[in-house]
Amino acid sequence: MGDDPAHLYRLDGVAHIAGVINDEVSTEIFLIVAPQRCIRSMRRQQGMRLDDRYVSYLQMAGLYHLARLNERWFRLDEALVSAFVERWRPETHTFHMPFGECPITLQDVAYQLGLPVDGRYVSGCLSEFHLYIQGGRPAWVWFQELLGVVPPPCQVQKYAVNCSWFQETFGECPDGADDETVRRYARAYIMMLLGTQLFGDKSGNRIHIRWLPYVARLEEMGTYSWASAALAWLYRCMYQVLTELLSGSHLGLSLSPLANK
Repeated sequence: MGDDPAHLYRLDGVAHIAGVINDEVSTEIFLIVAPQRCIRSMRRQQGMRLDDRYVSYLQMAGLYHLARLNERWFRLDEALVSAFVERWRPETHTFHMPFGECPITLQDVAYQLGLPVDGRYVSGCLSEFHLYIQGGRPAWVWFQELLGVVPPPCQVQKYAVNCSWFQETFGECPDGADDETVRRYARAYIMMLLGTQLFGDKSGNRIHIRWLPYVARLEEMGTYSWASAALAWLYRCMYQVLTELLSGSHLGLSLSPLANK
């Protein structure tokens, strides 16, 4: 490419946001001129308060530190995240920076999010989820057993539930609730935490019920390697974002809290 900065900071003939990331004024102009080049984040968990009665379940699941981060959201520098994404190379899973290559490691995930590294792998099937429900029961029957209620059809898209319904239904655990009710609310909180903060997708406003097998056994959730699953999901999202960035598509992906650091 030579030494011409104009070539260094262009991507398929479009100005590269990394070229103006250090210039506050230029960055603001860049975002106004080409807003589709900047990743926009979605934060849906804020509608559900972290109740003290959930803490023991979150600690068992190894997700308490993540939940505490969620309660005190730090400012997301969307332009900076976008610039890093543009530097991401899917062939090597590293950021190509002027000073060399820089990856996101499993240690980063464990240190920043406090997630367990050792344990069983987290897996799931999206396309044929109903075939893997425990005991062969219909998915929504199991959903009602675990959460005590079924969302109306207008709040469901295949096997995903709108975040707004979760927030309205489980936003605040009632005072004096019995243990079983608290467990149901804790399950809903954990599903929202996983679906929006750790494994967010492009929809930005839906929670897939593939987390039912995990919240069904809250005491066993801490035996899974959530850190490695989060890192794998982040790498997957980085690849998808870069693909859409190259195609000029509008971006609305949440890259998990790691992208906010």
